[in-house]
Order: sequence, then C-alpha cells, then structure tokens
Amino acid sequence: MSRTDEQGDVPTAGTGSLAHRVPDLGALELLLAVARLGSLGGAARELGITQPAASSRIRSMERQLGVALVDRSPRGSRLTDAGALVTDWARRIVEAAEAFDVGAQALRDRRDSRLRVAASMTIAEYLLPGWLLALRAQRPDTAVSLHAGNSTVVAERLLSDEADLGFVEGLSVPTGLDSVVIAHDRLIVVTAPGHPWARRRRPLAAGELASTPLILREKGSGTRQVLDAALGGLARPLIELSSTTAVKAAAVSGAGPSVLSELAVGEELAMRRLVSVPVEGVALARDLRAVWPTGHRPTGPARDLLSLTRG
Repeated sequence: MSRTDEQGDVPTAGTGSLAHRVPDLGALELLLAVARLGSLGGAARELGITQPAASSRIRSMERQLGVALVDRSPRGSRLTDAGALVTDWARRIVEAAEAFDVGAQALRDRRDSRLRVAASMTIAEYLLPGWLLALRAQRPDTAVSLHAGNSTVVAERLLSDEADLGFVEGLSVPTGLDSVVIAHDRLIVVTAPGHPWARRRRPLAAGELASTPLILREKGSGTRQVLDAALGGLARPLIELSSTTAVKAAAVSGAGPSVLSELAVGEELAMRRLVSVPVEGVALARDLRAVWPTGHRPTGPARDLLSLTRG
C-alpha cells in the first residue's frame, strides 16, 4: 500500500491495526459481485442494498486502499487493473470467511446438541420436568441430562464445567456464580394426621420448632439452610435424608414432623396424608434461582431453558 498523502486519506503501509487497513467483508463481497455481474446496480440488488450505498462503499474502499478499483460508465462497471488484482485477493478472503462460518456453525451445532442441567432436589423433582418438556417442544434434537443434588453439589458441577445451567434453593448465591430469581417458594411444617401437632389449636412457636428433632434434608441442601437460618439453629435431626421424596415418605409414615417445600406436598395435603402445621414468629419464604458461572451468561439451549423458567 502507498504511503499517506498530504490529506491523510490513505493509511501508511503497515501502520495501525489490520482492521483499519483491510476492507471489511461486506465491501469485498460487493467488489466480487461487481466483477461477476459487470454492474454496480446489479451487485447492489444482489446484496440487498441501494445503488448509492454500493457506490459509497466502493469509494470508501478505494480511499482506504489508495487505488481506483472500478471504472464506471453508462455501459456498466469495469474493474481497473488494480481492481482485478484486489478482486483475486478478496475472493480468497471471502472463501476463508465462508470456511470460518461453516466451522463456527459446527461449534454451535455441537453446543446445541446437548444440555447439562444441575438442580437442587425440590426444583429437580417438582419444577424442572415441566420446563424440560416445554424445551423439548422447542428443541427436539437437544439431548438433556439432569443431575439432582443439593445446592452445594450444583455449584460444584457448574464451577467444574460439568453443567451448563443450575438451579438452587438456598439463601445466597454460591461464590463464583451469577444468578437470577426465577420463582418463590415457602417452607411449611408438615406431619402425619396422627401426630399431636396435627391437632393443635394454636400455631406452633418458632422456639418449639427449633428444639424439636425433625426429619430433615442433609446439610448443604437449600431447604436445610433456609430453615436453620430462620430458626437460628436446629435440634439434632430425628432422621437425615438426601432427597425431598424420602423426607416426605418418612413424614407420611408417621416417623415425625418435617419442614418441606409447599411445592412438594400439595398432593399429600389434598389427600390428607399430611397435615400442615401453622407456625408463628418465623418467616420460611425463599427464592428459587437459576445459576451459572460468573461472566458466562447462558447461551443456546441453556438460554432457552432459562427463558422458559421465567415465562
């Protein structure tokens, strides 16, 4: 390339970034179309732009390169000698860009072919099945795997790149993760109909709940975290189990009282297999969150699933 003229219209060879010295892909595609069709107007129509816009783009490219590329006449547009040489180079650049695009699409296809989800137990058992059915209707070719565990396990899988999107129920967002609230939940005290609490006339006091051995989820679960924080500590568990379903089954059997998500016990309450026990002096509400590694906003099927949870 020639050195900058007195007006500074042409960049000095080798100075500045390559992006400032090489025409953009759209301009090169336009030049190739002019060479193939012999008409600036025809090239503009093929690329879906106006003829004045095409003329402006050619002039801008000529100023950038410092050479005339196209001779315009009433009979059409003809490449100059320099234009013919630049067109040969442009063809190789466009072909490389097309190969780049094919490769990028292959990467997107590979990403979109699978979705790895990690979720804490209540969300995994009572909310995700509906969301995943809706996602399948949108993306029938995406294979989805779901790992259910407590909130600590969800964070670990996301941070070790073993999951693309996670869902947690705890009080706070684990370190290293970004989040958004997708729903709200309430914990309720439940017991079998034969338990003395089922016949109480007055609400249970928070202190009595805190001092009573309960059927509980394991440490690290969102439910356990919320309950422990709300009561300022818990008695030694009556039984400690690793899933909401197991805790619920133990409560239904009459083993003792428990505290479970309102989402998890609707059927049991309706069928009177469990009874809800009112509690006073403590709030047991919690947020349900979608989480992902900090700075890596969900894309592809993970983004679509996140959108469905918020719909």
